[in-house]
Amino acid sequence: MTITHHVRVHRSDENLAREGQLAWHIAEVAADPIAVESEVVDMIINRVIDNASVAAASLTRRPVSAARQQALDHAVSVSGAGATVFGCANERRTSPEWAAWANGVAVRELDYHDTFLAAEYSHPGDNIPPILAVAQHVGADGAALVRGIATGYEIQMYLVRAISLHKHKIDHVAHLGPSAAAGIGTLLGLDVETIYQAVGQALHTTTATRQSRKGEISTWKAHAPAFAGKMAVEAVDRAMRG
Repeated sequence: MTITHHVRVHRSDENLAREGQLAWHIAEVAADPIAVESEVVDMIINRVIDNASVAAASLTRRPVSAARQQALDHAVSVSGAGATVFGCANERRTSPEWAAWANGVAVRELDYHDTFLAAEYSHPGDNIPPILAVAQHVGADGAALVRGIATGYEIQMYLVRAISLHKHKIDHVAHLGPSAAAGIGTLLGLDVETIYQAVGQALHTTTATRQSRKGEISTWKAHAPAFAGKMAVEAVDRAMRG
């Protein structure tokens, strides 16, 4: 059953209870143990293959190479097994947030992966690198990974349907930070409170202007989704630590 939440901006003195906040509702979706339908599983598998394919096509491009070297200069964090990086041997690993960064740049560099357009723009496949990196790091199974990716897609696509960011000069990765954080929360089986905190932090650290996509101000366009994925991993990590 679809539930519609009517969302508006609230002044700070209105003191909106967190149970009425959009981040809380997102967290409730992420924490819901509902099963993933078989047709959705099949499509997620297709999307993972698609992401890997477009990443492989971009491996020799300079932004991807630079991001990969950045990631490989960071050791695997002590709390897990680390995550793999596109273009490297499977045994070469880095910490999940840096794998999310390097792999996210590789996936987005050519802009050949999936696209969803509604009130806002999006490439929902940008959710996959951070969720997959965390899954590898913690040794999660395929079922948990599928559930996490399903949440990432669902949250981002509903945000894209409902909220236009570009008309306010905000870059569309502001939808991606919360969706990736929610997907990681689903993957890890976190509670609503923890996911809620992570979603809020992920939003605040990934809200940027659309100016970065215009003209020659920077080469940030291909990096922005990867940065959002990296911030989502870090936001979940902080929230889990209280």
